Amino acid sequence: MSDQLVIRNMTRSELDELVGWAAREGWNPGLHDAGLFWGTDPAAFIAAQLDGELIGGGAITSYGGEFGFMGFFIVRPEYRGQGLGNTLWHARRERLIARLKTGASIGMDGVFAMQDYYAKGGFVFSHRNLRFRAEIPARPTVPPPGDEELVPLGALPFEQVLDYDRTCFPAPRPTFLSGWIAQPDALALACRRDGELSGYGVVRRCAEGCKIGPLFADDAQAAEALYAHLALFAAGGQLFLDAPENNPAAMELVQRHGMTEVFGCARMYLGPAPALRHERVFGVTTFELG
Repeated sequence: MSDQLVIRNMTRSELDELVGWAAREGWNPGLHDAGLFWGTDPAAFIAAQLDGELIGGGAITSYGGEFGFMGFFIVRPEYRGQGLGNTLWHARRERLIARLKTGASIGMDGVFAMQDYYAKGGFVFSHRNLRFRAEIPARPTVPPPGDEELVPLGALPFEQVLDYDRTCFPAPRPTFLSGWIAQPDALALACRRDGELSGYGVVRRCAEGCKIGPLFADDAQAAEALYAHLALFAAGGQLFLDAPENNPAAMELVQRHGMTEVFGCARMYLGPAPALRHERVFGVTTFELG
């Protein structure tokens, strides 16, 4: 049956359909993810078509050819177990390699059950990114002022934010970041000490509750200040955070706030693992685009 499969670039309306599938699978996308993802890299979205019908898709995002990320891999349930997803996944991998500079690495967050499959495709395990959930009271306690100064992220020079982001992400992503910071139904905050940027975070409304991502900070104190103020945005609902297990301070943060682990993915790389300031990463940006 896989011989009948057509692999092609996805249309903008098909991406909306893919996001709808993701919501039904429980991936809990943000309200504006489709438009933001498309604006980052329209050529990243690959469709699988069978007999003229969209049956699957995924993203192969290129960040300036310096780093790639495979995500959003989904096949409609009735077409699983027939080899179609295997054909789509390998086609996406080869297309992404062709979009990148020689020697560039590719990252992905894969569900644990598929980890061995992705390893056969050349991906090597790095660490686990775990999704945690908290119930935020309708009238949460406002954190007292501390040594950290919290300001709207958009008020800072964009190059300053981009430089900080680069310490936590494998390649510059100015197009993505500019849209992500300014998206509707969201709050983006910067943390400063003595006038210097010491972290930033974004929380956005999702199909279910709100989700923080990213949450980058110099240390636990800056991360705590950002989390506490971003959590106010989710008052009266659920709050999610995708925290990397290889940062002990991130694990302490979710435990301190009584968050419950509800999902997880294996971060894997094809090619060398990027050199990042892992101690700054308290919450990854997205499982779909990295």
